[in-house]
Amino acid sequence: MNRLAYSVLWHFGLPLIGLRLLYRARKQPEYLQHLAERFGAAPLAGKCPRIWLHAVSVGETRAAQPLVKALLTQYPQHDILLTHMTPTGRATGAELFATEPRVHSCYLPYDFPWAQRRFLQRARPQLGIVMETEVWPNLMHAAEVAGVPMLLVNARLSARSARGYQRLGQLARATFGRFTKVLAQTADDAERLRACGARTTEVCGNMKFDVELNPALLARGTEFKQTAGGRPIILAASTREGEEAPLLAAFARHAPAQALLVLVPRHPQRFDEVATLVAQHGLSLQRRSSGEAIAPATRVWLGDSMGEMVAYYRMADVAIIGGSWQPLGGQNLIEACAAGTPVLVGPHTFNFTEAATQAIAAGAARRCPDLDQALATCAQLLADATARQAMGKAGQAFAEANRGATRRTLQAIGQVLPT
Repeated sequence: MNRLAYSVLWHFGLPLIGLRLLYRARKQPEYLQHLAERFGAAPLAGKCPRIWLHAVSVGETRAAQPLVKALLTQYPQHDILLTHMTPTGRATGAELFATEPRVHSCYLPYDFPWAQRRFLQRARPQLGIVMETEVWPNLMHAAEVAGVPMLLVNARLSARSARGYQRLGQLARATFGRFTKVLAQTADDAERLRACGARTTEVCGNMKFDVELNPALLARGTEFKQTAGGRPIILAASTREGEEAPLLAAFARHAPAQALLVLVPRHPQRFDEVATLVAQHGLSLQRRSSGEAIAPATRVWLGDSMGEMVAYYRMADVAIIGGSWQPLGGQNLIEACAAGTPVLVGPHTFNFTEAATQAIAAGAARRCPDLDQALATCAQLLADATARQAMGKAGQAFAEANRGATRRTLQAIGQVLPT
């Protein structure tokens, strides 16, 4: 496929974009807000030079936090434009940088060539930084024409995703080749990115290790634990569709009668759906959003809030990481390790292959073949305080040992955009 054919497909798909926004807005009305930004209406650049950083959704935005803070310090004359594709990503950015007047937010436009040109003409960044794997051919072409150097940072690429890009042939090679630098999480990521066309690659590590745990959230987690009255607590963190039903069934079979399940779906639009699932399994439910103390008879506490995952990790005795029990690649386990919480992951962790492998080798995490075995393992760990303590300490040591990616990334940025 060439870029012309790719662009034609985008224009044929324009009606589907409208339908998709309407569909998503049924559960998240925010999808119908700021529509002009999705077609290039970025906030106009002011007098200050601007660095633009794209973080597609929640995970990438949280991972970008230490880098944004470092950029604000290293480049005090610059503003930061933070772009997203999802309302939850945008809300996360607003929460993390609410007190930073130099950080501005908007949506990145859909990959129409005219929309990307308009975006860059309005934003006028001196440098573009893309987090992880969000790579758009027309955006990269427009940046090259506009003379905007582009960096792909904290870059990761699974073997499956690499095969998908390679099927696009020259379009993928030209797109990856337009990055001035690609800063990969691991050597394997760097190799796959080079095979897809990246020209200059460096291995800088994973910036998720550099995210500082919010002390206020840690204190809130301690309060949550106290309201549970000393009950053993299992956390199911960032669960995805298709995981909750077998999780609830396994919890009913294996968990001690006094255990509390804290269930936190990955996507807020699914909170009500998951609450219905809990009721269907005959388990008594309370919701975090009610603000009420956890009752002794409650078996499931639904974490229907945003931005409190650190608090949930702190209150938990053991954490089951969502996204790894279906072939979805798994969610981030690093935050749980840093909080000192023992971690269980499923068979599908290709989004965090190296982190999961290293955490397991360090004794911070265990891999289970399915949720039935995971809940049985939870029951064993709840009965063994020594094992839980050892896993928690190993997790904190593992997280600390892998810090430093933000510093290395900032050094590489400095070679492209000197202070």
